[in-house]
Amino acid sequence: MRNLKMILEYDGSRYKGWQKQPDNNLTLQGKIESALSKMEGERSEVAGCERTDVGVHAENYMANFHTNCDLSIDAIMDYLNENFPDDIAVKSIVEASEKFNVEYNIKSITYVYKISDSQLRDVFNRKYVYNAEMKLNLENMRTTAEYLVGTHDFQYLSTVSPNTKNTTRTINYLNIVEKDNMIEIEINADGFLWNMVRIIMGSLIEVGKGKIDAMDVEKLLTETTASAYIPMAKAKGLALRGVEY
Repeated sequence: MRNLKMILEYDGSRYKGWQKQPDNNLTLQGKIESALSKMEGERSEVAGCERTDVGVHAENYMANFHTNCDLSIDAIMDYLNENFPDDIAVKSIVEASEKFNVEYNIKSITYVYKISDSQLRDVFNRKYVYNAEMKLNLENMRTTAEYLVGTHDFQYLSTVSPNTKNTTRTINYLNIVEKDNMIEIEINADGFLWNMVRIIMGSLIEVGKGKIDAMDVEKLLTETTASAYIPMAKAKGLALRGVEY
């Protein structure tokens, strides 16, 4: 049986996240498995590198599936791209080793959050960019980011269950760049807790708006109610940029 690794790009606007649900097939995993099953003539399962949340997008999402299909790589790509909805695309497919699984041995994951600080909404990017509707203080946001880089317990900057065994993660970098009224915040870590990225982005936005002092963010790591009063950044501005193994 062949093990195929593929890189996907998708617009998560209308999906209920990556992971399929028993009572709702409007998920990325569900749509992809449906197309694969039609191609193979039997039920198929696909593994994903990350459980992206409702409305979150992906630029380079890694997935793999096992198949007995004897079509060429090019033919499989053509079939899937013809049968996927317009908001999902296969960028590449390669043969992987028999035991390879995208869920394991991940070194780091990168997300990007896009913000417009223009007072005018960009109607063409409204599904993919958060509009702050004001100029953000990038210097304070970068100061805040410096506090969060490194190895910390992110339990209170996430919405994980209190019973979660390991809530320590290492953020390798957290870069904030601006060009033409567009701000990109790129975060890379060895892994993320549930809603951790969106709460961190929400923290940075609140700092940029002057609602939280940059010097107070370090305290959020030990503030038990931090996730309750920091608004999570809207999902539409967030995209998975890539995964490293």
